[in-house]
Amino acid sequence: DAVRESLIASMSRDELVGATEQLDTDEIADLAPDLPQHVIRDVFKSLPIEEREQLRAAMSYPEDSVGALMDFNMVHVREDVTLEAVSRYLRRFDELPDHTDQVFVVDRDERFKGVLPINLIVVNEPDTEVGQLMITDVVKLHPDEKAELAAQAFERYDLVSAPVVDEDGKLFGRVTVNVVLDYIREESDTELLNQAGLLEEEDIFASVWKSAQNRWAWLALNLATAFFASRVIGEFEQTIAQMVALATLMPIVAGIAGNSANQTTTIIIRSLALGQINQGNAKRLMLKELAISGLNGLVWGGFAGLFAYFLYHNVALGVVMTAAMMLNLTLGALVGIGIPLMMQRLGRDPAIGASVLLTAITDSGGFFIFLGLATLFLI
Repeated sequence: DAVRESLIASMSRDELVGATEQLDTDEIADLAPDLPQHVIRDVFKSLPIEEREQLRAAMSYPEDSVGALMDFNMVHVREDVTLEAVSRYLRRFDELPDHTDQVFVVDRDERFKGVLPINLIVVNEPDTEVGQLMITDVVKLHPDEKAELAAQAFERYDLVSAPVVDEDGKLFGRVTVNVVLDYIREESDTELLNQAGLLEEEDIFASVWKSAQNRWAWLALNLATAFFASRVIGEFEQTIAQMVALATLMPIVAGIAGNSANQTTTIIIRSLALGQINQGNAKRLMLKELAISGLNGLVWGGFAGLFAYFLYHNVALGVVMTAAMMLNLTLGALVGIGIPLMMQRLGRDPAIGASVLLTAITDSGGFFIFLGLATLFLI
């Protein structure tokens, strides 16, 4: 984005108009938010009426909708023509539109009827009518649908292209696999940035000042939670003074739980993105993750307890270490599940700030649990 903005800023009005006119309608729609208004007006005036209407339609859809992914460069034929007529029509193209694996079939009113795969045109008799061979049971998309649903359909059915139809059932455009892959990549990039507490606009080519500002909000929150964790430790100063070994073991309790919680939240965010979590299975999934964290807490907490015993020759300290790790891993699982689900319910990206919040909670919680148990049973 930063590179594109700098290029646009360095080009003159005529250069921008000339470069933009060479693009397809859907590409112009993607670029439109970054272009000056006077350039968009000039481009509109230079387009044919049909492309002008297509551009206006493409720009009217939200970024996360099928309409934003749609393009209008496609091949469609009527159902009452023969394969010979279709072949002649295709040979008139200098080059078929990218990712043309099938021809869309419409009636005289442009209503979508089905698809005709390119391979069927080649292997069947030329005098066969399209209506006899076309496939009617196909995935159809609507421009107002979420782009995420289209991505899931492409993954589930291994699609190369899919028709987009309007509310009247008329063929409106198509979505191709390359655009879907770009959307998935952008969503993955956004998810990674959000997990680390970065804004979507973060770019490696952005200025130092802009990049620094982008990170301030979550760094400030991280600093506040670090102060809170330090106060938790401060409340147990006397406990630590009487058993210095506790200070050396605290980071282990917090660190393991933080890693486990990040694993849990990554699985939950991915499952939410794929639409695998719903009200019917959310409770069962939570119980499963709690069981996993309990088992991991018992196994790795046991190892940590043995480690503490061999270091300090104190059985009670080893038991407290094991119990603290079990409880903190359980806390990490609850938080790892709860944060993405809460964000989704609030209508936000489930990945926003997940890593920062998880670290804060498992650190503070781990210190409190471990030192609290030590105060009760060791001092």
